[in-house]
Amino acid sequence: MILRRTLLATPALLPAVAFAQSLPPVAQDDSTAPGWRRATLIRWGDRVTFDAPPFDPARLDAEGAGTQFGWDARIAALVVPPPAADGVRRAVLAVAHPTVNPAMAFPGGVDRPEVASRMQGASLLNLEQQGGRWIIVDGGFQARRLTAANLCSTSGPGAEILGGAVRGLLAPTGGAATPWGTLLLTEGDPSPWAGRLPEFGRGEAYGWAVELDPLEPQSIPVKQTALGRFPKADAAAAASRDGRAVVFLAEQGAGGYLFRFVSEGPAAPGALALGTLAAARMQGGRLTWLALPPAAYANASEAARQAGATAMDRPQGLDWDARTNRLLACGDFGALALTPDGGDPAADSMAVGRVGGQGLGRLGSVSADPRGRVLLGGLGDGVVGASAQPLWLAEGGRANAIYAAPRAADVGGAVASPDGGTIFAAVRRPGAEQGASFNRPATRWPEFAAGQPPRSAIIALTRG
Repeated sequence: MILRRTLLATPALLPAVAFAQSLPPVAQDDSTAPGWRRATLIRWGDRVTFDAPPFDPARLDAEGAGTQFGWDARIAALVVPPPAADGVRRAVLAVAHPTVNPAMAFPGGVDRPEVASRMQGASLLNLEQQGGRWIIVDGGFQARRLTAANLCSTSGPGAEILGGAVRGLLAPTGGAATPWGTLLLTEGDPSPWAGRLPEFGRGEAYGWAVELDPLEPQSIPVKQTALGRFPKADAAAAASRDGRAVVFLAEQGAGGYLFRFVSEGPAAPGALALGTLAAARMQGGRLTWLALPPAAYANASEAARQAGATAMDRPQGLDWDARTNRLLACGDFGALALTPDGGDPAADSMAVGRVGGQGLGRLGSVSADPRGRVLLGGLGDGVVGASAQPLWLAEGGRANAIYAAPRAADVGGAVASPDGGTIFAAVRRPGAEQGASFNRPATRWPEFAAGQPPRSAIIALTRG
């Protein structure tokens, strides 16, 4: 089936394709399970801010890229504001743009670092429910792009070393909406950007958790140094039983550690400046938190190793399930449910269980939805096997694939709307398999138009 270009205001819906008991084979197009439909909401190059120019992949420039949806896409969080007087349901979707592959992003594969630095970062998108379906509000009040050009302030024990301000949000990988009304974005490994952006100078300005107010478009992102410097894969946030802020963090890469920060003061904006950082040790079906010394923030990975924390098999995604008071974590190890003693995220230990059963393959994202289900995104990193990368919907101890991504694409996270009726998912880096290029991609999803490159996108999945 060839998908033609559609207007985002009235997105086309992809008819359901029958899934066999095994996952669908790799194909240039995507597919949905019976009873599900897909709409495309936004793609690489589409307008985020009101002043964004039309997307022209052959004539990219830094100024325009800093106003358009980024090249890569991974959902960080869905922020639900207080109910409006007009009764319209609204939300802000935060999407991280971790990478830019020059071979796939630029004609001829010649890197353009200044442009790439604006194609990475994060997008905040206004969502609104109209006529029973969710759409992106063009030129929404909170719509903004965060890139390597943004100034960030600093807070916590490393603020004096970094100075009052640093430039750039670099390689964000994920994040979380916090119970105290802020958004966290996690910076990953900045080293791949070091050679591309030598003007950014000190590497210690990157690799932090970044906090901002997602509902105030002029808010300045804050690099929260008390949460530790290390390449982060994702974050989850909760409030302890006694009202303190709790943030869980996963470290990128093989042998990555799981960290937890608990604030000294109550969960509120500014709470992350002071608190205790700990690393996880897993043994005998239990997880125990090991408090790290105050200086650990500067090199949290080494401090975790010295404390005897457990190295994990490529942790990727985190989410705090407030319905069941448990932490969800995923990676090459599958998906885990970590239930703290007494349901308190600040408890010293947790019970370790599994989510979704065995045989789900590598997982790149995990999220709990309002209906008690768990969404799990498949991860291939461009390695194409026999089956497409799926979005799993786990419920009642069983996981079913409801969506299969196009060739070489991963599912870059998924979150459900506040009522659980719509699932927003990221389709990241379609066509970017080994040996592919801008001129010869492995697929041209989602437009399948001659001369148009494949484009990461946010999709909406609904029943019907």
